[in-house]
Amino acid sequence: MGVIASLFEELLTILKTFLTAIPYLAAYIGFILVTLLIWQRVKRSFAPKRDFASLKTITFGDESAVKSNFAASVISIIAVFVSWGAFTGSSTIPSFLHMPEAFVGKTNFTYTAQSVAGIRDDASVYVIVHGAGVNVILPEVDDGQGFAKNDVMAVKAYRTKLLKWDVNDEETREIGAKIVAINGQPIAFGTDVDLGDIKVALTQKGTLNIKPDKGIQMEPIWLPAPEDVWGRLKEISTEGFKNYTLLEHLGFSLFRVVIGFIFGALVGIPLGYAMGLSDWFRGWFDPVVEFMRPVPPLALIPLVIIWAGIGEVGKTILLFLAALWIMAIAARAGVSGVRISKVHAAYSLGASKWQVMRHVILPNSLPEIFTGARVAMGVCWGTVVAAELVAAEKGAGMMIMVASKFQQTDIVILGIILIGIIGFGIDMLMRWAERVLVPWKGRG
Repeated sequence: MGVIASLFEELLTILKTFLTAIPYLAAYIGFILVTLLIWQRVKRSFAPKRDFASLKTITFGDESAVKSNFAASVISIIAVFVSWGAFTGSSTIPSFLHMPEAFVGKTNFTYTAQSVAGIRDDASVYVIVHGAGVNVILPEVDDGQGFAKNDVMAVKAYRTKLLKWDVNDEETREIGAKIVAINGQPIAFGTDVDLGDIKVALTQKGTLNIKPDKGIQMEPIWLPAPEDVWGRLKEISTEGFKNYTLLEHLGFSLFRVVIGFIFGALVGIPLGYAMGLSDWFRGWFDPVVEFMRPVPPLALIPLVIIWAGIGEVGKTILLFLAALWIMAIAARAGVSGVRISKVHAAYSLGASKWQVMRHVILPNSLPEIFTGARVAMGVCWGTVVAAELVAAEKGAGMMIMVASKFQQTDIVILGIILIGIIGFGIDMLMRWAERVLVPWKGRG
């Protein structure tokens, strides 16, 4: 029952997290629909169409009917960067697009303390909320007339701070004094009093927890502004990072991926062909391939480190295993998917087994192999970054790992962006190679 209760609590936490994201998701979907409506009206006004293609409503199965809209892609990317700037208060976008930022400034509130004898007295607390790196000198305040004395405190934005209100009071918590109200509003343990710029909560020990309004903008340590990431890119590009230039870090990662993928393809493709052409080979290797296929490459990192160490050989073996099973399955699917009618037609024309293999099976299996290659390259790229997170002296993953230890979030974001760009570039290169080398794909 304890495990079930724990899982149920985890489920509730997940559901609450998703519920908090629903308004933002709804706004994003609404933005997509609005831009779609505007684009359709602009398109119709400039280039109205009344041909058969424009009247088609059923596009399923028609590969040429639905293609990526370039305008939608551009607007999507712009929307991502605008949202990034809006939630970080970036200077690259107009200030009216900024989300509400965290409160920084001065405020005050009054607490009502009650002595053991039931006598109540009010005192004021002056709060200074400041940004990171600001040295605050607390001003002197008048103590007041009653047993409750006035206080002054400084709180860093995005943080909370406890106030031991009775340090300078004549009636303390140790003898039974307590706070019963904030600005005239009753307060008890477990409840907050919202004062606009700050919230005040009563802790279990009777102290006050001061929580300045965090707004909606992200703190730089969690998400830096775009210009901060751009500045870090220029810095690392010129000065390098941990004794290596940025191009060297990315080059080492890309080199490991290419080598691991090549070895995986050299073994995986013949293995897949053997499994697709011979029932004996399929029966022999199918259990191994199907067993290893769902095992994530990251789960093999500890074993590979034990066997081959943390050097380049270990990383190459890991990437080889990441690509091997994908390429084997792709080649097997390509061979199995060749239409038997084409094979029969080749034999009826007098083709030999080698000619059938060369002119029928190989060309018709290449589309599946290229699809598997695209998937394998993506998996290898993600795997090498994870492998470099564990042990490496150079590479994109190493940059992210070292930067995270020192809370250099701008470098972490920069690494993620560069990894995504390179991964996208690899996929585009694979698509181009597929169009050039397999122009018959999708033509029957």
